[in-house]
Amino acid sequence: IQNEESVVLFLVVWTVTEVTRYSFYTFNLLNHLPYFIKWARYNFFIVLYPAGVAGELLTIYAALPYVKKTGMFSLRLPNKYNVSFDYYYFLIIVMFSYVP
Repeated sequence: IQNEESVVLFLVVWTVTEVTRYSFYTFNLLNHLPYFIKWARYNFFIVLYPAGVAGELLTIYAALPYVKKTGMFSLRLPNKYNVSFDYYYFLIIVMFSYVP
């Protein structure tokens, strides 16, 4: 999955977001806040937030077939805890939880 373009998308987007945010904090602490940094802090998210979320959702979607095939992080019955957990369906629920 790490070779998917969606991984690059959300990594670049979240990197730009964090660099902007921490630059804002640093300049603010130094009492020298350039206008561009302030503007970027409060306006980049309009584009970056939806792009980052799209990258994350596309990455989860790309991972679903692998997770289903391997049973990754799933716990099947019977077991000593008498509990079942399916990571595949958990990921689908996580994807739908992005909507609200």
